[in-house]
Amino acid sequence: MRRPREPGALWGLTAGELEVLALMAEGRSNVAIAGTLSMSPKTLEAHVRQILQKLNLHQSPDDHRRVLAVLKYLQAAH
Repeated sequence: MRRPREPGALWGLTAGELEVLALMAEGRSNVAIAGTLSMSPKTLEAHVRQILQKLNLHQSPDDHRRVLAVLKYLQAAH
């Protein structure tokens, strides 16, 4: 995955959070992302929570926040 050219909605994400989001966009599981980035699953879960919070994606029974986060990432990359 390419890093987004214009971060827009991704502006507040750290480099580490963008790396996690890029791996999410590749369809990687939390376990795979944690292994790739040499972090514990709990640490990864904290990163994912921060990403969702920074992207203003609140819990909703109608939405899958992880998918919405990936869509925002992909839209910023194009």
